[in-house]
Amino acid sequence: MTIKNPYQTYQTQAVTTASPEELTHMLYQGLVKFIRLSKIAIQNRNMEESHRYNLRAQDIISELMVTLKKGYPISEQLLTMYDYMKNRLVEANLKKDEEILNEIEGYAVELSETWAMAMKKN
Repeated sequence: MTIKNPYQTYQTQAVTTASPEELTHMLYQGLVKFIRLSKIAIQNRNMEESHRYNLRAQDIISELMVTLKKGYPISEQLLTMYDYMKNRLVEANLKKDEEILNEIEGYAVELSETWAMAMKKN
């Protein structure tokens, strides 16, 4: 008999019952979280852990890129932004550079906050 972690059960239910808008917000929140964890790992001199968290952040950006609805000017602008952010995350990962992570974290926080405000308006 397998005992499930209550937090994992909650997370699974939250994802499976979320609207597309809520899922996008969750992705933004996850992006911020993994960037911050990558920075903490660098500060703790745990480069392997930093690498893992950075890759998670890159995966989230890839997911944001593939879920964009094509044909809208904002989608093209976001795609350009996501591409830039992903490239900078790769650079930060190679160099273990907190300053680059700070830059991308700032963009991720702004996107998350903007998305949350847009969800409230709708």
